[in-house]
Amino acid sequence: MSIKIYYNGKCSKCRETLALIKETGKTPEIVEYMKDVPSHQELSDLLDKMGLEPRDAMRVGEDVYTELNLDNPSLSREQLITAMTENPILIQRPIVVTDKGTAICRPAENVKNLI
Repeated sequence: MSIKIYYNGKCSKCRETLALIKETGKTPEIVEYMKDVPSHQELSDLLDKMGLEPRDAMRVGEDVYTELNLDNPSLSREQLITAMTENPILIQRPIVVTDKGTAICRPAENVKNLI
């Protein structure tokens, strides 16, 4: 089974999720999304796999969310995804992708449904 985790080492939920994956003896592909930012298409595909709209996967408490007025209902899906790729701090984390599905693993225990 392949496992990919969109990971930020500064995030305790990411570290917890990674530890749970490693406890199973599996070695995931780690995408440090703050450095290796997903493309617009990749992020759109992840959202589709999770059945989410961009705001469902945004960290709305980040200052940049307010600064960019991302709560504006007239913004399109494409504009919101662009904001996320230009400001990856907005991407909710961690996102885990496996053969069983794709999900935001908050809480970290959500990863157990994917491995």
